[in-house]
Amino acid sequence: MDLEQIKQILELVREHDLSEFEIEHEGLRLKIRKDVNGAHGAGQPAPAQVAAIIPPAVASAAVVAPAAAPQVPASPAPDTTADADVELAVVKSPIVGTFYRSPEPGAASFVEVGSTVKKGQVLCIIEAMKLMNEIDSDHDGEIVNIYVENGQPVQYGERLFAIRTK
Repeated sequence: MDLEQIKQILELVREHDLSEFEIEHEGLRLKIRKDVNGAHGAGQPAPAQVAAIIPPAVASAAVVAPAAAPQVPASPAPDTTADADVELAVVKSPIVGTFYRSPEPGAASFVEVGSTVKKGQVLCIIEAMKLMNEIDSDHDGEIVNIYVENGQPVQYGERLFAIRTK
């Protein structure tokens, strides 16, 4: 990941007003986090937290060497819904970008709640850095939930769809 790519990522983070962003690519981890506690003076933007010393041109990002143990996000412990989780597959965003349900404005959505999908079928498009990335289903089944609204920004790992697998 070169300096120009990091600058493009920072631009996307600013454009979509993300409070936190993390990506790992080819053994390099980039983590950007804005202070959202409001502990700074009124009218002043909160600076980003920096986890490592980096060039001044990208001082609002943290570039960290590969970690020995990857961070594991906290997952909610299912109580009574354990049986329902077994048969649902959750499709998560593989990238940061803008979520689109259809191939172009005004066109029909790729899928709706209740749609039957096959493995490899396009579910949505995520636009990242002016590139349109088709997100395919990894499962055969039925769409039971769509978590994101059309045109909304999504982060890496964010839930997009729930599929009742067959």
